[in-house]
Amino acid sequence: MGFPDDIGIIDLGIGFPYTDVEKKKAAYQFMRPLYKDQASLEEMEFPAEYMFKNVPDVVSPDIDPIEWTLHEMDKWGVQVGMCGMSEDGIEAKRRYPDRFMLTMELKNTNDVIGSVRSIKEAKAEHDIVAVGCFPCGQFPQVPINDPKMYPVYATCVEEDIPLFMNAGIVGPRMPSYPQHVEHLDRVCYDFPELTLVTRHGCEPWEKLAMKLMLKWPGLHYCTSAFAPKHYPEDIVKYANTRGAEKILYCGYFPAGISLERQFTEMREFNPFKDTVWPKFLRENAIRVLKLDQKLGLS
Repeated sequence: MGFPDDIGIIDLGIGFPYTDVEKKKAAYQFMRPLYKDQASLEEMEFPAEYMFKNVPDVVSPDIDPIEWTLHEMDKWGVQVGMCGMSEDGIEAKRRYPDRFMLTMELKNTNDVIGSVRSIKEAKAEHDIVAVGCFPCGQFPQVPINDPKMYPVYATCVEEDIPLFMNAGIVGPRMPSYPQHVEHLDRVCYDFPELTLVTRHGCEPWEKLAMKLMLKWPGLHYCTSAFAPKHYPEDIVKYANTRGAEKILYCGYFPAGISLERQFTEMREFNPFKDTVWPKFLRENAIRVLKLDQKLGLS
């Protein structure tokens, strides 16, 4: 059978295009204090530009970013997309509450009380379905297992929402130690009720991520920022064996990868068993984010 058509894909990494390059550059300024090399400071439009080609995230100023993204979702069979709490994200959910759901990205985990308050406020005001965190992108950086993160984890448990966490070597040119996959072991031990989903690959510790997912029920993995032909071999093997319930589809559109490339390569490389595709593209996201309760999905 291979890739299933008309399944109603749930994409856990949908965004909206910029209407000019300067807006795109401005969106990444929060990381500027961490840069030291000239290319990051002066040349690249976004800090991991060297890793991606033909990024489709800038459109003409006369285009409505929300409608443009929705058109691409419809074209490639994405039923629901999880997006950030940008102005466009909030408006997209207002216009199309059955097509978009919101996640809140933590902007400053050095501000412990502020982080906790922002999660609770976002849940109350916008009914967020998840929280996101980029440990290496904080300034100063805050490791996954840092005590500053513990109130965040406790709040996610209290609010019953999962946390999506960057793990593995960071793309931008900055230190990667905050995202060492081994740090997840202690967090999962201390917060057995926490649902935690890794983002951006866990490389080069994919096998360690697999072992930790076997060990900890609440730990999951999503494929954000990876084209299907580059899915880590250990993760694909895990999904096709004992980890079918643990791997979730997450694109990186339009920040890094087009939906056309994602779904063309999925059909071409066909990495998963027939029984795994529905879980990967839809069912695991419904369970982890409780979308049966929140959006009536099944």
